[in-house]
Amino acid sequence: MGMADIERKGFALARQKGILSTIAKSQHEDPGAPMNAQNDLSMKTNDVLRVELEVFRQEHRDLDEAISALVERGISDQLTIQRLKKQKLRLKDKIAHIEDRLTPDIIA
Repeated sequence: MGMADIERKGFALARQKGILSTIAKSQHEDPGAPMNAQNDLSMKTNDVLRVELEVFRQEHRDLDEAISALVERGISDQLTIQRLKKQKLRLKDKIAHIEDRLTPDIIA
C-alpha cells in the first residue's frame, strides 16, 4: 500500500465522518452541547452508535494496513509505529464499548 492509497483511505474516512455529523443533526443533538456529552454513549441512539461502530472498525482496519505498510518499508521510525499502534488500541476499546452498549443484556 503506497502513500496515495493511505491518503485515499483518509479521504474516505473523512466522508464517513461527515455521515456521522449528518445523522447526529437528524437526531437533534445540540451542537452547543459540551464535548463530553457528545461522547457519552448513553445519549446516542442505536442508529448513531452503529454508524460510529462501522467508522471505527474501518479506521482500525486502515491503521492496521498503514502499520503493516510502514513495517514492510522499514524506513519509518519506531515512535510513529508505536503512536499508530496506541491509536489502534484506543479504537479497539471504543469498538468494544459500543458493541457492549448495542448488545442487549440477557439474564439466563
